[in-house]
Amino acid sequence: HKSGINIYTLEDGVIVIYDLENLSREPHYICKAIHFVGRSHPYVHRFSVETVQWYPHDTGMFTSSSFDKTLKIWDTNVLQPADTFSFDGTVYSHHMSPVATKHTLIAVGTKSPKVQLCDLKSGSCCHILQGHKQEVLAVSWSPRHEYVLATASADSRVKLWDVRRASGCLSTLDQHNGEKSQSSSEAANTAHDGRVNGLCYTSDGLYLLTIGTDHRMRLWNSSTGENTLVNYGKIRNESRKAVKCTVSNGCNPEFAFVPCASTIAVYAVFTGELITVLRGHYSTVNCCAYQYNFQLPSGVEDCTPCSRSSWRTDPLLFLKYQAEIFEAEGPCGYLLMTSHTIHHRSEFGSSCFESSNFETIFHH
Repeated sequence: HKSGINIYTLEDGVIVIYDLENLSREPHYICKAIHFVGRSHPYVHRFSVETVQWYPHDTGMFTSSSFDKTLKIWDTNVLQPADTFSFDGTVYSHHMSPVATKHTLIAVGTKSPKVQLCDLKSGSCCHILQGHKQEVLAVSWSPRHEYVLATASADSRVKLWDVRRASGCLSTLDQHNGEKSQSSSEAANTAHDGRVNGLCYTSDGLYLLTIGTDHRMRLWNSSTGENTLVNYGKIRNESRKAVKCTVSNGCNPEFAFVPCASTIAVYAVFTGELITVLRGHYSTVNCCAYQYNFQLPSGVEDCTPCSRSSWRTDPLLFLKYQAEIFEAEGPCGYLLMTSHTIHHRSEFGSSCFESSNFETIFHH
């Protein structure tokens, strides 16, 4: 969105839309809340909102999914749901393809091991992908192929799907690249030695990052399914929910932004080098998102009042839940961090916040 209008959610189901554009061009500025779906709103989510996403082709619509077992399609102009999809279990994640021109499917990961595909045109759950054995914690469409979907599950597996195929599943990623003994069927074709709760494609769709509760992040060739064996070291991850990581677009080298406890770790994607750690949150960060040459948001677990401010760093980063905006020199973009923090202190100086806690994602 050119004017920097982005969505945030609170732990209690409230959705807030902020204008993040810096009209003053000052290094520190306050972001204004322009719309609320508050507790008194007739269509507010009853529990924590886990994911929000703008419709990729038109900001007149956005989507939100929640622990209240629903996915809502919102008309931005009137702030009312145009449609609501209900599920039997908790909704952990949903995603719309950023490049699709021939379908309007929303992939949804829930407490069920079945991946749900909801069609915006028909208003129904039109297809189910079966293959996981436990709850589906993260879903992500390929930014390169509109029919290819990646899913991550508590069964330690990551699957790639072509939703046009009857069988659906293209491959199941294997951390050992097929070299480990197949004596244990449970260990075969696992991406991690624990729950897999984070997924993120690189901007060109050629590689896929996954994060597991084995405290490891892995980089996969999305075409061959090969584990590239890049070593990122130990990445703390004990979340029972989805962890939203993100990758830069247009940087050289490319960076991965990964929530790690109360910080955001910044890694070089292809070497595994830890570039820096963004600090400022006092509670667990669940998510972050990146927007080329503008902003990136991050979020934490609590709903303590907090605020929004921005300061200059390198590279430019943007995370969500407390709305702290980092700017960088050059083409790398912005990252916004949010949490319940009242004061942020780092080598870049101190900032105060006066706003609300957020919980999910923003728009490109």
